[in-house]
Amino acid sequence: MIKLANKFLIAILISSFMVGCATQQNKDPIEGVNRAVYKFNDVLDKAALKPVAQGYQAITPTPIQKGVSNFFKNIFDVVTLVNELFQFKFKQAANTTGRVALNTTIGLLGVFDVHSKSGGVRTREDFGQTLGYYGVGSGAYLVLPFFGPSSTRDGIGFFTDAFFFNPIGYINDDPTKWALIGLAVVDIRAEYMVDIDIRDKAFDPYAFMRDSYMQNRENLVKDGAEDPNAVAPYSVPLGS
Repeated sequence: MIKLANKFLIAILISSFMVGCATQQNKDPIEGVNRAVYKFNDVLDKAALKPVAQGYQAITPTPIQKGVSNFFKNIFDVVTLVNELFQFKFKQAANTTGRVALNTTIGLLGVFDVHSKSGGVRTREDFGQTLGYYGVGSGAYLVLPFFGPSSTRDGIGFFTDAFFFNPIGYINDDPTKWALIGLAVVDIRAEYMVDIDIRDKAFDPYAFMRDSYMQNRENLVKDGAEDPNAVAPYSVPLGS
């Protein structure tokens, strides 16, 4: 726990420095680079990820797809729990603890969302939100290769969640770990099939994604409700 707390403090210091270096007047100061990375991600998506996700949806029965999605959401609930504790949201943390315990046991590793069916509510917190809780600004908008929309703060948050808080990162068997990561990629791409199609119909899909992402993330940091019309970050919860 002490090592985790030390990593937490280091991440906050790094984020504060990097965000402080970003201009506050222009949230997209490297738009040219971002658009190039966006184009790369879009080509990769259309050539590989989207067809694989469509094939997955076509051959996989809906109940199994739902079970797979529930499984990964249960894993990310652990990430949420860690961040709720860092944000001193103890009531939410108690709820998430009960949720993980119930779904992991009775729900068979989260395949069945027993907690929600019994009236429970899922909350979601990530390290980007935790950094925002401690006053770290979003910084510059970034498009990450493979992972999609992010920001200086959220990029650090994403990789902190992925490498330190997500249980998948602690699996020692590499084939198992990468198989789970691959399945998570397909599951997320399938989940956002409609959202991404809507984004692609915008006059400027890049600007639509950027503005939607930044607005939605700031709303979440301030504990507002997630905008149902926002394009979700297309990132994989190694650990969204």
